[in-house]
Amino acid sequence: MDRPQRISLDGVLGRSFARLLSILTLLAVMGVLLALGWLFVIYPDSDGPRTEAEEIVIEVPEAMSLQQLAAELKSAGVIDREKVWVLYMRMRGLDRHLRQGKIRLRAPMTPEEVARHATTQLGRIQVRIMIPEGFNRFEIAARLEEFGVCSAEEFLEATEDTSLLASYGVEANNAEGYLFPDTYEFDDQTKPRRVVERMLANWTRRYEEIERDHAEVLAKFDGWSTHDIITLASIVEKEAAMAAERSRIAGVFRNRLSSKKFLPRRRLQADPTVQYGCIAEPEAASSCDEYDGEITRAMLDDPENPYNTYRHSGLPPGPISNPGKAALVAAIDPEDHDYYYFVAQGRGRHQFSKTLRQHNIAVRLNGQR
Repeated sequence: MDRPQRISLDGVLGRSFARLLSILTLLAVMGVLLALGWLFVIYPDSDGPRTEAEEIVIEVPEAMSLQQLAAELKSAGVIDREKVWVLYMRMRGLDRHLRQGKIRLRAPMTPEEVARHATTQLGRIQVRIMIPEGFNRFEIAARLEEFGVCSAEEFLEATEDTSLLASYGVEANNAEGYLFPDTYEFDDQTKPRRVVERMLANWTRRYEEIERDHAEVLAKFDGWSTHDIITLASIVEKEAAMAAERSRIAGVFRNRLSSKKFLPRRRLQADPTVQYGCIAEPEAASSCDEYDGEITRAMLDDPENPYNTYRHSGLPPGPISNPGKAALVAAIDPEDHDYYYFVAQGRGRHQFSKTLRQHNIAVRLNGQR
């Protein structure tokens, strides 16, 4: 007769505990896997917070830690989960490769987009940069370097590559006037030559459109080259703060160049040309030694400045800025009038005069020199 089998309570409890432990371990592993899946699959492409700022600039010094950067990003409204973003960066090994200098961000951005802008390890980033009408090549160079597109010095060297200029039909010593103002998208660390090529190609396309639209007017430009038109347009761009005055100001300069009434004859007497001479060729004129952005009487009187249109007749040696389409059209088809003078009235407006006597009165009324 078989004896009844005893069931050990300890054995049952041990097996139950083992099963429970296995289940808990499995759940823990699944939880970790789900968390990692969320961190690496869903989180990187999740929507970032919205902010009213169109562009956010954060300065990253060499000593800044990942936690400090995350705090800055959270404060600026770029990320909303500071600790999660730090964990994401560390899990990917990106915390040791932060970009130095200025980081430019456009909200809203996903955590992955923020990471790409914050580190050097995820490849190049695309930089959207606006070049305003009237910027000269030195200002463009500074902006390109500030946005991390390319070196300012190397960009300026590329603008003086005469073989590159000739390939785009530019017969000049540098690209001033031919770097068409527009909004561009470049990869960071783009080769300077490529940047210049993009801007020259844009100028070529835009100017061909202008030529087609104003063919009849251009046919009357006896003795005027494309370079002359761009040079005049560059001066108009710097003088005309109001879009509505471009054509009228262009007409003033055309009158000064062509009329015997205006004395000294063929003198444009444009302040921005004097300023540009001190920027582009400061070594040429001693009056530019202490140039700080303001024009002095000594600068206006200095014939050593080749761009001084108070002392040299006709157009300056070349463009003094990079004009947009409206200024180019104004130079090609200026307003027909009898004005020879204008003086700033404030808020970007000018008062125009036909005679020197009228102009002197307007100068006194408007508190100008």
